[in-house]
Amino acid sequence: MDQKVVAPGISASFVINGSRHELAIPPWMTLLDLLREHLQLTGSKKGCDHGQCGACTVLIDGVRINSCLVLAVSRDGAEITTIEGLGAEGGLHPLQAAFVEHDAFQCGYCTPGQICSAAGLLSEGHAHTRADIRENMSGNLCRCGAYTNIADAIEDVMGQHAVAREAAE
Repeated sequence: MDQKVVAPGISASFVINGSRHELAIPPWMTLLDLLREHLQLTGSKKGCDHGQCGACTVLIDGVRINSCLVLAVSRDGAEITTIEGLGAEGGLHPLQAAFVEHDAFQCGYCTPGQICSAAGLLSEGHAHTRADIRENMSGNLCRCGAYTNIADAIEDVMGQHAVAREAAE
């Protein structure tokens, strides 16, 4: 799907949640503002707007990043996945299902960033223990304090991935 942002700016192309977007973007616009204000992908939240809370975390080419710190034009050609693009059609992503099962959210404001960060964490393959999960998720703050349940959810999915890898061998 091709879309144009009606604003004078620099041409950029992205694949966002599987759809191609050709956009004209003001050079000062952050990726978070582009997603929320111009593409109506409001799952990523504007928390601190300084890269300190992680509420705006998305995946860029599979790597987790705070979208409030990135100028949109600097990611021309990138593949971007937001919380809206994680789940399979008609179903939840395993992390989304685990967050529900483990009650890993309270107010829910940080949840999209937490889940995107967790997806990046799992694909990075650096977390092997609960302590690794906690350390690698430390850039995502939860004001409600649901950290134990968040770690439980991620640990659950990490275990599912390990079982699937063992079954495939």
